[in-house]
Amino acid sequence: MSRRKNDFMTLLEDYFETYLPYSRGLSQNTIKSYKQSFLLLLRFMLDVKKTNAEDIKFSALTYDTLLEFFGWIETDRQCKASTRNQRLSALSAFSEYAQNRDFDAAFVFRSAIIKIPVKKGQNKPRSVFSREEIKILLDLPDETYETGLRDKVLLSFMYATGARAQETCDFTVADLRINNRTASVTLVGKGSKTRQVGISLSLAKIVQNYIKHRHIDRHPDRHVFSSQTHEQMTVSCIEEIYKKYVTIAKEKYPDMFLDDNYSPHSMRHSTACHLLEAGVDIVTIKNILGHVSVQTTQIYAEMSQDSVDRKLKEWNDTWFGNKIEIKKATDEIPDFLKR
Repeated sequence: MSRRKNDFMTLLEDYFETYLPYSRGLSQNTIKSYKQSFLLLLRFMLDVKKTNAEDIKFSALTYDTLLEFFGWIETDRQCKASTRNQRLSALSAFSEYAQNRDFDAAFVFRSAIIKIPVKKGQNKPRSVFSREEIKILLDLPDETYETGLRDKVLLSFMYATGARAQETCDFTVADLRINNRTASVTLVGKGSKTRQVGISLSLAKIVQNYIKHRHIDRHPDRHVFSSQTHEQMTVSCIEEIYKKYVTIAKEKYPDMFLDDNYSPHSMRHSTACHLLEAGVDIVTIKNILGHVSVQTTQIYAEMSQDSVDRKLKEWNDTWFGNKIEIKKATDEIPDFLKR
């Protein structure tokens, strides 16, 4: 089926097929996330504005239309403020690209999109495992089962390296480097950027032994972590692994694991916070995590301070909570303080 050429769809195709993957070097996962924003826009134009994708023009993407679109994704699509803002960011990035290539055609769209305000949402605190909770998680997998052994190695690997879930999925046999004195792993992060992360020899041996256990040590391109159905594990599979063990941990230790939502990224947060608490400098942690800017890593300093504050409170409660009795004053509180 052919579609007639128009400025919007032509530039949008070039944006996704050439500019993002080759000029920008973005990963397929990032590009896929961008595409979701435009799939929603096309759906809105069809269902609400009765305009087919091939008939969309820049001139139709006015301020009022875009404002209606963002209202639609919040009400009809039940998008949260953070998701709405991600969609806005994706459209804004394309509007800049389009205007640089056809100023006259994209001017209305670009002028409209920059007027759409970013919506404030509730900033949920990031869930972080304590050191005690990490020990519990690592002890939960039953190594007598194949999946239990895999899960134990995977959880240990992610905590030791601070790897993202996708980086763990992409980890191959060739990415492990080990000799008599040192060991490191190669991780492929966002935008296909690679980094080397040093690990302990003990963890390296665990990973190496697991690779040999799977009989893939002579196959450098094989992925270290596989699911029961696929040679390469998926992010959703890792999410299910965390969900499984956190659920078990919550049942066994009701006084721990108190946050509502733990995800694979919680392990990455935990690695960063524990490194900070151990005295590792912020720039080193930035390089370990693969952040482009140290400002991104700085959030962990604030999270670590929250942990310090919590530990300090626990220490105060332990030593002073029940040891000092404050007697109530016999005088009544003055009326002016009650009003």
